[in-house]
Amino acid sequence: MFEKFVPWLGQDIAIDLGTANTLIFAKGHGLVLNEPSVVTFHEVTGKVEAVGKTARAMLARTPHSMRTVQPLKDGVVANLTATEHMLSHFLKSIRKYCGQFGVRALVGVTSDATPVESRAIIHAALRAGCKSVRLVPEPLAAAIGAGLAVAEPMGRMIVDIGSGVTDIAVISLSDIVLSQTLRTAGSQLDAAIMQHVRHEHLLLIGEPTAEHIKMKIGSAMPLSTPRSLEITGRSLTDGLPRTVKLHDAEIRQAITPVVDQIMMAVRKALDKVPPEVSADLTEQGIVLTGGMAYLKGLTERLSLETRLPVQVAPEPMLSVVYGVSQMLEVAAQTDGPTMPWTLRPSEG
Repeated sequence: MFEKFVPWLGQDIAIDLGTANTLIFAKGHGLVLNEPSVVTFHEVTGKVEAVGKTARAMLARTPHSMRTVQPLKDGVVANLTATEHMLSHFLKSIRKYCGQFGVRALVGVTSDATPVESRAIIHAALRAGCKSVRLVPEPLAAAIGAGLAVAEPMGRMIVDIGSGVTDIAVISLSDIVLSQTLRTAGSQLDAAIMQHVRHEHLLLIGEPTAEHIKMKIGSAMPLSTPRSLEITGRSLTDGLPRTVKLHDAEIRQAITPVVDQIMMAVRKALDKVPPEVSADLTEQGIVLTGGMAYLKGLTERLSLETRLPVQVAPEPMLSVVYGVSQMLEVAAQTDGPTMPWTLRPSEG
């Protein structure tokens, strides 16, 4: 009842709840958290042993008594309990940035999130300690965070390629004209690399090693200077540690089917664009956001496939959380869907 008679003393936060990483932006403080979306449980007691960076380091290294999980898959909640524990831990770690009466959260979600998937995110955030939760579409947030003038009557395309989801959207007048979501992104590239190393080199490697290979020598187009990388894994022949040298050409060949799926999804989205908006895109081009924007040659490959200019956002991995934080400024001034984009208010 006290809160009815005093101004809001809590904290407004923006959350990018990603498959690979969770980022939190606190109003007035900036980016206060950037941690891997990973949780380690004790198998017998169910106790949370580690969260974030510590749990990430445990991937593929935990004993039988522990289990390390990634609570989100393909951009949605896959393990509700783990998501609640993870968010609760993260909110406690940023407690010094929050007021005395909890936090109000604005959370980015994929453009095709179903009501069930949306409710799961809201439920997890509320159970984790948020006082209220609202959801906003990630492609729109990414476009705002990338610095695009989304309020203008001009079509702009954003391609947000994260770890679990590729979100493609055309935006005009602060709303999404059309969108397409592909449950194929960075994680599938890692899986393709792991499979290639297993089949061609008879070597077992884990996801962290596959991601390291992807970032170091992975590419969507031939490189001007060939690259190689030595990696160590477990031999399938004798079970002993073994080191092999990988080359960019073989890794590019391994990930090409996944890259092709992403290219096809972008082309399909362009096929649905109204003629007037197509003319806008010829001038404005495409903006890449998300961690996959760093993949070598991806910009050139996308430009070649679409015949449109392509550029990478200034800070592609932070575009969504920066965009949600800017939307937070407007959300704090309204209690309903009076904003130019649709808010899904908290339930329950």
